[in-house]
Amino acid sequence: QVHLVESGGGPVQAGGSLRLSCAVSGSTYRSKCMGWFRQFPGKEREGVAAIFSYSGLTDYADSVKGRFTISQDSAKSTGYLQMNSLKPEDTAMYYCAARWGRNCYDPLGAPGYTTWGQGTQVTVSS
Repeated sequence: QVHLVESGGGPVQAGGSLRLSCAVSGSTYRSKCMGWFRQFPGKEREGVAAIFSYSGLTDYADSVKGRFTISQDSAKSTGYLQMNSLKPEDTAMYYCAARWGRNCYDPLGAPGYTTWGQGTQVTVSS
């Protein structure tokens, strides 16, 4: 069974940085689409960033472009979301998600993902 486990969230002041990690276990198939999503209270999850492990191509929501960077380790078993210049409006629960296959269509669309982590809270204070 495949599991995703996020870590790295926590409190931070505005302008600060955090790096979220997403450890993947239970799968040896390396070609996958990994995404980071966030959810505000009372709202649906929104896509923040995604990476296609096969090609390394990335995609970002406009709200985080230039501030967040998604990456993966060389073994493609752990994904990262480096978040810089954090703002109070970035405060949310952050989730990583993955799906395995040869493509990464609609990378920021939540319905396409099959496996989700439990989430990690990011709180940015002003």
